[in-house]
Amino acid sequence: MARYTGPNCRLCRRYGDKLMLKGDKCVTKCTLDKRPQPPGPPAARRRKLSDRALQLREKQKARITYGVLEKQFVDYYEEAVRLPGVTGTNLVTLLELRLDNVIYKLGFADSLKAARQVVRHGHIMLNGRKTDIPSARTKAGDVLGWTANSKKSEQYKFAKENMSNKQAPVWLTVDAEQMTGRVMSPPAIADTPSKFDPAVIVEYYSR
Repeated sequence: MARYTGPNCRLCRRYGDKLMLKGDKCVTKCTLDKRPQPPGPPAARRRKLSDRALQLREKQKARITYGVLEKQFVDYYEEAVRLPGVTGTNLVTLLELRLDNVIYKLGFADSLKAARQVVRHGHIMLNGRKTDIPSARTKAGDVLGWTANSKKSEQYKFAKENMSNKQAPVWLTVDAEQMTGRVMSPPAIADTPSKFDPAVIVEYYSR
């Protein structure tokens, strides 16, 4: 399945929820507030979704929120099953610890898509080494920052100017002056407010 390249707001309208795909713009200027109806021609009558359809809906919302393809998402789920503990919690933790998501949560980018671009362009250092893999997994104790050359870039200047408007989650710490961050611990499920129910996703794959 190819990566979706259409309008992000169309996805939010399709699933009837703000998936925060545009970051801050989803708060200040959201199409869903003005056009809450799903995209496409209006249906003659609204059908009740089956349990399977509701489960698929939750899975798609999670996959879109973190910007991963179906095969990647299945891999994350299978790893979550193998890990000890609650599968749904493990799944959210694995997704949250992706490098692009951590960069976004630290406030180094306005959206997850922008964070992925920052990583791919080689602007980010992970434990002192440059990495350009958005799916790279971080862990407790990891330190993230910008490369020396990237500190001259427009992305860096824009991010630093807007750091005062950002609030990192409790499982991360950020030094806005030095533009560095640290993963303090794996995120708890209560610290990762999500737009989907991981338990329903587990039910979807368990059938």
